[in-house]
This record gives sequence, C-alpha cells and structure tokens, in this order.
Amino acid sequence: MTKKSEFTENDNLFRAAVGKVRAIETNTVILKPDKKPRPVPAVKPLERVDPLQNEIVDALKTLYQEDRMAFMAPGLQKNVLKKLRKGYYGLDAEIDLHGLSSRDALQQLLRFLHDCVEDGCRSVLIVHGKGYHSPDNQPVLKNDINLWLRQHQDVLAFCSAPPKTGGAGALLVLLRLSDKFDHAEDEF
Repeated sequence: MTKKSEFTENDNLFRAAVGKVRAIETNTVILKPDKKPRPVPAVKPLERVDPLQNEIVDALKTLYQEDRMAFMAPGLQKNVLKKLRKGYYGLDAEIDLHGLSSRDALQQLLRFLHDCVEDGCRSVLIVHGKGYHSPDNQPVLKNDINLWLRQHQDVLAFCSAPPKTGGAGALLVLLRLSDKFDHAEDEF
C-alpha cells in the first residue's frame, strides 16, 4: 500500500516559491575564489643607518708599527677582554685589508662587519698590517681602524692578536649578537 502524500497549504505555497528542484550529486561545497586581489605590503625605502655612531670622548693616541691596542665598550666585564685575547670565543671570520686605501678599507670593513653580525659571527680577525711602508712610520690603516672600531655600534671589544695570528698587525674583534640570533636561543 502506498502512502498518500498530503500537503498542506503552506507546503504548496513553499514548493511554488522554490520552483523546480534537482538533487545534488556530491556533498562537497565549492567555494568561489574571492575576486579581490591579495593586499601587497607597501615597500618601505631602506633606511641607511651609519654604523659609526659611537662618539669618541678622549683623543686617541697615534699608534706606531709595533704598538698594541685594546678596547672594551662601556659596561662589559674585564674578563671579556682576557677571554678574547686567549681565543676563548674562537674565530668565525677574518678579513685582510693589506694594501687598501683608507677609503676602500672603510667600505670593506663596514660591509664585512655588517655581514658578520647578520650571519651570527661573534669573534672575527681583522688583519690591517703594521704599516712598514707608511710615511713617517705611522701606519695609516692601523690608526684608522682603531678609530672606526671604537665608533662602530656592533663592536663590543677588540685587542691586538697573538703573534701567531698577526700580532700588532691584526685585531681580534668581539661583535654583539644580532637580535635575530638572541631570541633563537630562548626557544630551546
């Protein structure tokens, strides 16, 4: 026996409003892609920051060929310089500035220090030479680098290298750790 379908007046009104209906063959919903394009972040111009920002309070003494030098940023403990001299931090990178003009040496040095900080290098060796061929036995690069490193914002400390790695013609430099590497250690 078949059942008779009895529709009420409301059912008939609904079916008339809906119209012809067809069955859906799948139960997945296809979403239409949004017509709006994805937002593109505004390009900010690169801000060039001069890394030689620290001021030199006292006048620097002129250095000669065999003079050794050392520097420590304010607020560091004295044992940091001792550890640097003894090679406690190891060497992550090195650059040789022999034979460059003062201007070229500055460009190379700034690029090198920037790359080292970005790569997470902590201790680097800078070979500047003793200046035997400089006029009046006053090494130009040695005195310039002494000034530049003291002014550089990423340099925490430096000292003359041991004799086997260059002696008075090279510097061991301790760099600050980049912010991107500082947070990475906290996660573990």
